[in-house]
Amino acid sequence: MAFGIEAASYYVPSLYLEIKDLAGKRGIDPAKLEKGLGLHKMGLPDVHEDAATFAAEALLKLIQDYHIHPKDISRIYLGTESALDAAKPTASYTIQMVEKVLEKEFGARCFKNCDVVDMTFACVGAVDALHNSLDFVRVNPDKKAIVIASDYAKYELASSGEYTQGGGAVSLLISAQPDLLEIENHWGVATESVFDFFKPRRYYKKEDLKNSPESFPDKIEIFTDEPVFDGQYSNQCYQDRIREAYQHYKEVSGKDQPYKNWKYLIFHLPYAFHGKRVFTEIYSLENGLSYETPEEQKSVAKSEEYIQFINDTIEKTQRASSEIGNMYTASIFMALLSALQTSFNENEELAGEEIGFLGYGSGSKSKVFAGKVSENWKQVVSKWDLFENLKNRTAIDFETYEKLHRKQVDQSVNQNYKGFGLDTVELENPVLKGARYYNYSD
Repeated sequence: MAFGIEAASYYVPSLYLEIKDLAGKRGIDPAKLEKGLGLHKMGLPDVHEDAATFAAEALLKLIQDYHIHPKDISRIYLGTESALDAAKPTASYTIQMVEKVLEKEFGARCFKNCDVVDMTFACVGAVDALHNSLDFVRVNPDKKAIVIASDYAKYELASSGEYTQGGGAVSLLISAQPDLLEIENHWGVATESVFDFFKPRRYYKKEDLKNSPESFPDKIEIFTDEPVFDGQYSNQCYQDRIREAYQHYKEVSGKDQPYKNWKYLIFHLPYAFHGKRVFTEIYSLENGLSYETPEEQKSVAKSEEYIQFINDTIEKTQRASSEIGNMYTASIFMALLSALQTSFNENEELAGEEIGFLGYGSGSKSKVFAGKVSENWKQVVSKWDLFENLKNRTAIDFETYEKLHRKQVDQSVNQNYKGFGLDTVELENPVLKGARYYNYSD
């Protein structure tokens, strides 16, 4: 019996900033970002959007596009590092929103008997959710699960990570009817506790905060969306973990040089060109090439053989990332959608082709696995229109971007938005303070 991805959908926020506009304001040569990193546009959430609304949009679209009955879904696992609460899972907000929309057709609380949870391990959390859900349907082949990856990558203004920002969500239907991708049960895993990128609680003394109320404790604990990170170190951790996980995958699968059988290599993409940059080490090791010095590393990356390899196996996976930016947990799955949509648009037949995945999450962990494209893949992809939808977004200027980043905008920039949106946050009732309430506009 085969198991894997039966269907998939996605949501990308309707606002974006041109990377060249950001580069101009930050004194960066636009070519460094566009040609050097593959960045063109940065997808941004509007005032009313967050990780819960992204996830709700992707979940609802999956259910509606593929005519899924909510009662057939046994679990919905959300991979995110943009959680809205330290206790209440973001997934619970998501299903509440979608239940309200589906109530007329399926009755109240249509996910009442569905297992729902968040899974967090930086950018690999949704791969963990996929791994867990596949194990579930292998044991329960008559049941289905949904995996959602939803995030907003936000960095401090003028920081070295600012130009990689992005956001959105991807949803996957996992079952014993893998119409899109059959996933084998071999997983290469590598884990090491490091501090390459993390979101700690920050501490401030009361006297350092202007106009702080008397009721504040002497030491204030604050959580922010912006991470503490070391870009170069994180790149090295990424490269180390995928090398170790790839080696482990070879051991558990018994395959020699498995990447040579992969039609596409799907990476977590902090920026569009990241995958092709970090794979040079594995490529060198697998082909007996020396990789000791920076000169040797550049020689491998610039070789005709490697460039052709990139054009054949990675280039199509990068295209959506160039238009959206970093989606954290969702970026690896958007890379899959990018490759399949491109092949679909080019009328290429992929049935039976093998695809390899190299996931990474800071902190740090990598998972490497593979899947085979199913016979019915085109029926699934025909619902997406990924690149057409990316063309229909709204550009904003740099001043609006900075105000959104600083939370200085009260009203939605896109006044005509349709879909889920944050309505209110309770500020007065002591037993509900901080509760978030959402609505839906159609």
